[in-house]
Amino acid sequence: MSAYPNYAQPGAQPGFDPAMVTTALELSGYRVVRNLGVVRGIVVRSRNVFATIGASLQTILGGNITLLTQLCEKTRQDAFAMMMQHAAERGANAIISARYDANELMQGVTEVLAYGTAVYVEKI
Repeated sequence: MSAYPNYAQPGAQPGFDPAMVTTALELSGYRVVRNLGVVRGIVVRSRNVFATIGASLQTILGGNITLLTQLCEKTRQDAFAMMMQHAAERGANAIISARYDANELMQGVTEVLAYGTAVYVEKI
């Protein structure tokens, strides 16, 4: 698996470049022409019994719990792709102030939210 996964996965609109998503308040080299509002991608996941058992065994050895790391990364990728899709549906070509949030809804069930401000930008 690449250190820089391909976020343009199923659900993301073709042509929405993940490089046009930033946690900053502006996108260097571009000016905001239109603010299109808050966009989000929400994913709710639960651990499966096999991953839970495997992760429990990994905790005995210590270190990175790869099964849970992979689950978390996949969940964030999916939420990110959904956020980009939401922005593209609004006519955006960039997202500024992007953030993640996560909440445990119940034992073993977690919500991951990717959100930001959808904007239409033009090169300066």
